[in-house]
Amino acid sequence: MTVESTRVDRWLWAVRLTKTRSDAAAACRGGHVRVNDRPAKAATSVSSGDEVRLRAHGITKIVEVTKVIQKRVGAPDAATCYLDRTPKPSPEALMPVARRDRGAGRPTKRDRRVLDKFRHSE
Repeated sequence: MTVESTRVDRWLWAVRLTKTRSDAAAACRGGHVRVNDRPAKAATSVSSGDEVRLRAHGITKIVEVTKVIQKRVGAPDAATCYLDRTPKPSPEALMPVARRDRGAGRPTKRDRRVLDKFRHSE
């Protein structure tokens, strides 16, 4: 029995793009899921060939549905159900960010020198 379409929240959970189905439904309610460039509710149906955009944890994933499944499967099988069309991040986005521990107070003169050396090492 082949499935032609299913709910977008169920599909996102089944292919392991979200951890739980309720997370997928919450992303839909929050406007973080788009199917074919249209805002998607949790009950929006997806079928093979659709483009799904999901914004989760500050990252936008763009995937094309290749296979529709309704039950959660293992990660290797789930990866065959979509094509990842997410563009590669820019080199600036991959650079590490200097962070200080919360509550550490103002940086000392030595800390500022280290930060300046880090910033101007390019």
